[in-house]
Amino acid sequence: MTDEKPQGDEVLYEVADHVATVTLNRPHRMNAISTKMLGQLAARLEEADLDTDVRVVVLTGAGRAFCAGLDIKDAMAGTGIGGGGSGTGSGRHLGTRGHPTTVMFEMDTPVIAAINGAAAGFGLDIALGADIRLMADDAKIVTGFAKRGVVPESGGTWYLPRLLGWAKAAEIGFLGRDLTGAEAAEMGLANRSVPSDQLLATAYEWAGEIAANAPLAVQSMKRLFRHGLTEDFPSHVHHVLLQTMLLFQSDDFREGITSFAARRPPEFKGR
Repeated sequence: MTDEKPQGDEVLYEVADHVATVTLNRPHRMNAISTKMLGQLAARLEEADLDTDVRVVVLTGAGRAFCAGLDIKDAMAGTGIGGGGSGTGSGRHLGTRGHPTTVMFEMDTPVIAAINGAAAGFGLDIALGADIRLMADDAKIVTGFAKRGVVPESGGTWYLPRLLGWAKAAEIGFLGRDLTGAEAAEMGLANRSVPSDQLLATAYEWAGEIAANAPLAVQSMKRLFRHGLTEDFPSHVHHVLLQTMLLFQSDDFREGITSFAARRPPEFKGR
């Protein structure tokens, strides 16, 4: 891919083999988030979550970056997020309604972030909102919020302690050091670091394995993971039991049992 200015959509969307690929498409700005991209990203994620044919989302960036954060050039010109121009929506972009990271948290469809280059600022928050993070070994997680006098504004302060524990979250946030793919994988911030030329192939391999599983079960599992963050154990076990009873009534459950007994690969339909 080149760094030429793209035409049309700032977020690309395509579906194949039950996998939706969502691509941040402002490579000339290292996929920095504009007001337009913010809305398109939320809309594409919602579209994927509502599409019963989509079982997994792969989220990546066009060009040499994943996402460089909010577009500072636009903001300084008063036309972007954080600027004072009419394009900002009078600050409403900073609300949580229809926000991409909020949509990602509420989605039942699994999201794999294929981090192909720098993930900084808002881009890091987007990556943290994914369920699985695969990183190119030459990609970087840029955590220098404290060096800019700000905090992770779109979920990072919520995700980091839950993903890594308090001490590691403090290390990342307070020191503000860049992390390579290997370093991110070593501390558990990324699931795996792979050579850059293998990143998308690995992401689609993982997505294909997930898509081959029973989608209702995978979606229920993600939903229960999410609810479990705020539930006590007895309440959570009760909700798991209710969800399990619903899954027992599905065609996919019967297919899972039948295919296991017949020693053949299952063919799940998502119903």
